[in-house]
Amino acid sequence: MKVTENTTYRMLQTNLDRITNRLEDLRLQGATGTKLNKPSDDPALIRPVLTTRTQIRTTDRYLETMGVSLDKMQATDSHLGHIENIMQRAKEIGINAANGSMSSQDLNTLADEVGFLQEELLDAGNASVDGKYIFAGYQENTKPFTVNTGYTDAGYDPGNPATWPVQYNGDGHPTELEITPGEKLEVTLTGNDLFRGVSNANYQSDPNSLPDSGRVDLFTVLQRMEDSIRDGNIDDATPTDPGDGIQQGIADLEVAADQNRRLRSQLGNRAGRVESATRAQEDVKVDLEQILSRYQDADAIETFNAIIQQENAFRAALNITSKVSDISILDFM
Repeated sequence: MKVTENTTYRMLQTNLDRITNRLEDLRLQGATGTKLNKPSDDPALIRPVLTTRTQIRTTDRYLETMGVSLDKMQATDSHLGHIENIMQRAKEIGINAANGSMSSQDLNTLADEVGFLQEELLDAGNASVDGKYIFAGYQENTKPFTVNTGYTDAGYDPGNPATWPVQYNGDGHPTELEITPGEKLEVTLTGNDLFRGVSNANYQSDPNSLPDSGRVDLFTVLQRMEDSIRDGNIDDATPTDPGDGIQQGIADLEVAADQNRRLRSQLGNRAGRVESATRAQEDVKVDLEQILSRYQDADAIETFNAIIQQENAFRAALNITSKVSDISILDFM
């Protein structure tokens, strides 16, 4: 086959282009630190790289969700601690009020303080994080507790929640978090469970359910304690006011405190589970990032040496090309 000058020049140009492209790819690898900058760099690695990146994004989503939920759980725990202090202070006031030597003025002063504690409890019940009410269940945009303006001491009926001092407007569905694939965990407490003493299952079946056995409505306990102190009713369980009296209120406050402590303990156990799941996901992310690095990261030293070699090859090719262009037919005559 006859080789013409045009053929030689095309071959030289093709080789120069190939070397130039390879040199450009190496320089891009050195600048970005990755050896996969386009699918054609290594088609066999595209699928595992994309799969690993997807797994990392999924892990990041789990970590972000758990971080937000853990912040909410920690904020909830702070409010639970405040609620326990409210119950304890109300109990101390009740013990002082049970002293028969108190004047009506003194009793009114103590009753007023219990009234202020009710306001604090209402603030705790309507606590929010990032504009979302934490004790409202799924109704996180709805203020969970509102004062019943129609409440009166005489009209109170322990069997009718509509006559109680504070009404609950949320639902009985705590927020669940998927901490690992297929594993969900409750990360919030509902107002019906914590404040009204009604389990979520019972409240979901009947929002007008009364407190479960051995549990109480926290707002009602404080309100009845205030009424009993103001009336000077120490232990008078009359037919018209069954269960009233400061002594009964003290016992109910202890039940309320235990109710709060039990749920706080449960929340603490769940928070511990979220923390352990967070650490596990962080370890998974580290492993995935190492795998991804092995697939796509370029070795800096190897890349630098390859660039030097390719630059030398390019200069040699240019040198040869320049010499070929100097050859003419006259050199052979």
